[in-house]
Amino acid sequence: MRIGLLTEGGYPYVSGDARLWCDRLVRGLGQHEFDIYALSRSERQEDEGWIQLPPQVSRVRTAPLWTAEDDGVVYGRRARRRFADAYGELAAAVCGGPAATGGSGTAGGSAASDGVEADRFGNALYGLAELARDEGGLVGALRSEGAVRALERACRAPGALRTARTARVPDLLAVAAHIERALRPLSLDWYEDDGLDSVDLCHAAAGGAAALPGLLARHFSGVPLLVTEYGVQLRAHYLASASVGEPPAVRALLAAFHGRLAAEVYRAATLITPGNTHARRWQERCGADRAKLRTVYPGMEASRFAEVGESAEGSRCADPDTLVWVGRIEPAKDLISLLHSFAEIRKEEPKARLRIVGAPADGPEGATYLSHCRALAAQLFPDEAEGVHAVGDNPVSFEEIGGPEVPSLAEAYASGAVIVLSSVIEGFPISLVEAMFCGRATVSTDVGAVVEVIGGTGLVVPPRNPRALAEACVSLLRDPERRERLGAAGRARALELFTVEQNVAAFHGIYLEIVSHSPVRRVVVDDEGEPLPFGVPAEAHVPGRWAETRLMASGRPRWAAGAPVRATVPVPAGEGA
Repeated sequence: MRIGLLTEGGYPYVSGDARLWCDRLVRGLGQHEFDIYALSRSERQEDEGWIQLPPQVSRVRTAPLWTAEDDGVVYGRRARRRFADAYGELAAAVCGGPAATGGSGTAGGSAASDGVEADRFGNALYGLAELARDEGGLVGALRSEGAVRALERACRAPGALRTARTARVPDLLAVAAHIERALRPLSLDWYEDDGLDSVDLCHAAAGGAAALPGLLARHFSGVPLLVTEYGVQLRAHYLASASVGEPPAVRALLAAFHGRLAAEVYRAATLITPGNTHARRWQERCGADRAKLRTVYPGMEASRFAEVGESAEGSRCADPDTLVWVGRIEPAKDLISLLHSFAEIRKEEPKARLRIVGAPADGPEGATYLSHCRALAAQLFPDEAEGVHAVGDNPVSFEEIGGPEVPSLAEAYASGAVIVLSSVIEGFPISLVEAMFCGRATVSTDVGAVVEVIGGTGLVVPPRNPRALAEACVSLLRDPERRERLGAAGRARALELFTVEQNVAAFHGIYLEIVSHSPVRRVVVDDEGEPLPFGVPAEAHVPGRWAETRLMASGRPRWAAGAPVRATVPVPAGEGA
């Protein structure tokens, strides 16, 4: 089977999102052939290069999302009219309101009207893609004054979003620039001439821009689309826009655009694989058909934690008074509440210690938050000394993986009796799964997919509640037998649900299911250019190279498909003897 793997800002680049699970998936499915279609997010990411690719990757095609030079395409009168009509419809659908309504319609509207707007958005999107295929790239047109004027007309039209009506020229320019960036995949040459039209299945590693090439491959060539979201792109956009501080009109219009795009991706996808129930609920609210959803948990490498998890003493080998937090240091992790909680813990268990292991998030915000946490720790816990001649020591330490105290991630988890997660925002809690692989008891806040991952093998408390977090930690510090039972149960659950092997096996079955129900229709032609019955043997659908045949995608005129596939000339009876 030939898979077109679609990524944005990750695989096959050294850094970025979804890099690890994509690499594990490709390496785990060696019987299939993979073509990688990757969108990069920055010049730095491209300069860092690719990871080493396995032999089943037959081709890699990349394109930058972070920049786009004007393609120099000048449209004629008819093409300009086509663009104005398609972009005007797109703008009208966006300004009509968000699609993420869970099937109940927008405020003051109805589910039926929302469906009409969704069709309007999809038709406009494919109209722009067809224009780009027929006439050339869209970069110049999407940046033009005509695009901004179309947005302005849509914002002023009856029935437009109330917030959109307040948009001023700078707001419209910002929205037009964002839409141009998001729609850059429409101008790529990936959809013909042995591109995505020749694969058996498109697998998008995320929604949003990563899934756009899959939408067009389905539209132009009927290639089925599988969408995997371990972090819902629309949710990520909402969180990011809330922290940027954009004007209300810009925020509302971009939310509507991404909502419409998400709804179209979910509508067109053959199957959707969320990484957990939390993501699944988001997808359903954004318009995904429940019948298309199949939860596939992320696959994580359990072997790196095997030595700690399988040790004879289990959690008894750890320091019985030490709590460990592991993760990326940023405000969403709410280390402030953790430090206040630890102050309560120290009142009950004076020997308790807290190790915070992790690096600050990229950007100035992460470094600032780390400095704030260090200052709070110094204020809450002045250096303590056992005697007048002893050196003072703070019970809270900040460390990074690779340092002398924590040379590896597994040793970070092994150093504590209880692993703590204090987040207020969380998707799939990777650190919790790692702690479970290590056989450690956990105390977590009830956010994201935490309860689904823990499944009764750890303690869960409300977020932003330092007292509840402290009480749960103290109860486990005082009960080593309970810690050991919970740690063993957590390890068994993690090995059953969250390994690379289960992830690869799940996608292997999904690939076969999709291709069996949604085969890409291709025809083989003879010397005269006519369809050849039975030109593709049954073995051609079996993984491997039983009967390689050059196929022509259906839906295109045969005179525009390049050289036709030649039929095998039958050998007259007696000549082969």
